[in-house]
Amino acid sequence: MKRIYSIVAALLLFCSPSLNAQSEAGAIFLLISPGARAGGMGEAQVAIANDAYASYWNPAGLAFQTGSEIAFMHVNWLPNLADDLYYEFLGFRKTFPTLGSLGGHLIYLNLGEQVRMDEYAQYQGKFTSYMTAAALSYSTKLSSTSSFGMNAKISYQHLVELGTGSEKGKGTSTDFGFDLGYMHKEFLTPKLDIGVTMTNIGPKVSFIDPDQADPQPTNLTLGLAYEIFKNDYNSLKMVYDVDKLLVASYPDMDWDGDGIVGGFDKDGKAAIKNANYNQNGVLESAHKDRLFKAIFTSWVDDWLLGGDIDRSPAGEESDKKIGGWEWAGDANDNGNRDPEEMINTANEYGATFGDDNWGIYNEWGQKEVGSAKDRSISDELDKLVHNFGLEYWYSSYFALRTGYYFDKTGKIQNPTFGVGLRFSNYGFDFGYTSGQPGHPLTNTMRFSMNIQF
Repeated sequence: MKRIYSIVAALLLFCSPSLNAQSEAGAIFLLISPGARAGGMGEAQVAIANDAYASYWNPAGLAFQTGSEIAFMHVNWLPNLADDLYYEFLGFRKTFPTLGSLGGHLIYLNLGEQVRMDEYAQYQGKFTSYMTAAALSYSTKLSSTSSFGMNAKISYQHLVELGTGSEKGKGTSTDFGFDLGYMHKEFLTPKLDIGVTMTNIGPKVSFIDPDQADPQPTNLTLGLAYEIFKNDYNSLKMVYDVDKLLVASYPDMDWDGDGIVGGFDKDGKAAIKNANYNQNGVLESAHKDRLFKAIFTSWVDDWLLGGDIDRSPAGEESDKKIGGWEWAGDANDNGNRDPEEMINTANEYGATFGDDNWGIYNEWGQKEVGSAKDRSISDELDKLVHNFGLEYWYSSYFALRTGYYFDKTGKIQNPTFGVGLRFSNYGFDFGYTSGQPGHPLTNTMRFSMNIQF
């Protein structure tokens, strides 16, 4: 089952927006951007949303469309990672003059065939993994220049039929949620349109262990679309989307400054079991805020909230003790402390937390004591994902597109390119994601088609 874990980890890293959040949210496949048109424009569409893909990008955009349309897309996802991953999207819309506009979409992500191994590494056969979602959309105009839209959707994730060893239950999850969208044409100036969406609002996602449920990837996006020029045969539009993940996640933290993570129960009494709280009854072990709290705390969880962090490398258990090690050498080329040059100050000096000799690092050379003071608003701003795009049309038949996808935290900086053709009631689009050689998203090609009737 190692392959399925590596594929899912890659999906978490390279879906948009990037989460820095393998452990922050579930149902990440809902963030994979559909449409070759969007794929060629840096995945910026929230303020445009003027085709059947609007049910995904911004359901409010359906209200400004007329007639009926279907659209579908195919893409081999993460082509540099595996050759049997693919993503399919089918969207539709229809306008009713007195009712408003209805739409929706279907998503299917195939994760390929996996090898099942038991806890003793014995071969147990093969299985397939996939994820799918369906959404129904409604949109109506609020005025001649503004509209509102919403989606109701259900998603199903099938990673594995059953757990390994003593795990009970199945590695599947069925969840529901909804999206909200707003669009305003000619905002402040006739050339500027704006769009705002909040997507994937719903209960937590859980698989085998409900206690380890993750929040849905609730995402807030602000989009701008500015028409640079337009005449009888030529037009050029610039678009920009900025994404903010509304998930507040905290690692093990010493919030009361006593040098230890937890040690008390939720009533503030010293305990051995369920000792994840401090003496004030505040939860200090790793956790995530509930949705309606995270809508607000996700803006400050990476810099203003929290205390000193109890860090540990991936796969290591936290020791619940803040600091206790001192650096005795030079920083390595990456600016980190070399673990081989760390001194255990408790053993070396008999120091305890609060003493002058108490080390501020852990044994891996990561700073823990005073780490809360090092965080600033820039840590939060670094998690924003920026999407830029340009679209040039010659008449209404041929389009050239380019864009740029920038995610500092996820270390994704990909230029994009695309073309589009329109004739009669048919539309064909191609989008290409470039990037550094070997990057899983590099050479991703999207193909999509629209049919109006």
